[in-house]
Amino acid sequence: MPKDETRAALIEVGKRMIFETGFNHTGIQSVLSEAKVPKGSFYYYFSSKEDFGLAVVEDFLTNHYAVRNQFFLDTSLTPITRLRRYFEFQANRFEQRNFHGGCLLGNLGQELADQNDTFRERVQEAFDSWRAGFANCLREAKATGEIADHWDESQLADFCLSGWQGAILRMKVSKSRAPLDAYIATVFNDLLKT
Repeated sequence: MPKDETRAALIEVGKRMIFETGFNHTGIQSVLSEAKVPKGSFYYYFSSKEDFGLAVVEDFLTNHYAVRNQFFLDTSLTPITRLRRYFEFQANRFEQRNFHGGCLLGNLGQELADQNDTFRERVQEAFDSWRAGFANCLREAKATGEIADHWDESQLADFCLSGWQGAILRMKVSKSRAPLDAYIATVFNDLLKT
């Protein structure tokens, strides 16, 4: 396997395993076996398990930002429509995965925030970026009169992110999209109505 493909295969397997068992329970040897990569190769690509975990996070974020931007930057739609379609798209993806895995950032935040400052800080940066995307759409919505002037878009963006993460956690526990649908309905049918 070419070098870039080997590294990508390790990251892909690691991402799946971290989703399934968490970072602490994902063993390097298991990743190597699953990816069919020789044992000595791991440290050619990653300096440590932490370095590997951060590479998994970066890969996840690259994919997440591409999806997010597909919706958030679609100026053919109103800002609130963009946000709603983003949440509906994500809810459909979770349903396709049988509500398994949840959000990698939320999972790692819950598992590692009290154990590893490097992961905690990287997850916080990612959440800040996610929140900023929400805030930008909400700022546009406010400027066009799509939401009421009294909203503070930064606080509302914080609420959107925190509420969505809570809905994802409840989705994982209930193995149902009901918490996601309830979140979407409450935010867009009630909270953000002008």
